[in-house]
Amino acid sequence: MPVNWREHIVSTPDTLRGKPRIQGTRIPVSLILGYLAAGSTYDQIIQEFPDLRREQIAACLDYAVRE
Repeated sequence: MPVNWREHIVSTPDTLRGKPRIQGTRIPVSLILGYLAAGSTYDQIIQEFPDLRREQIAACLDYAVRE
């Protein structure tokens, strides 16, 4: 699923000390990447964070590759 991370990930100094996070949430990209690194599937992550969408998780991977 090709996705542009810039459409889903933001970083603002007043939230999470500027750490990259999923837009509209306080969920840091690093947390999602940690779940993926531990072997969690998209469905398992969504079960843990029901407000997330698949494209937001894919955006975290795109962010990791490009940044």
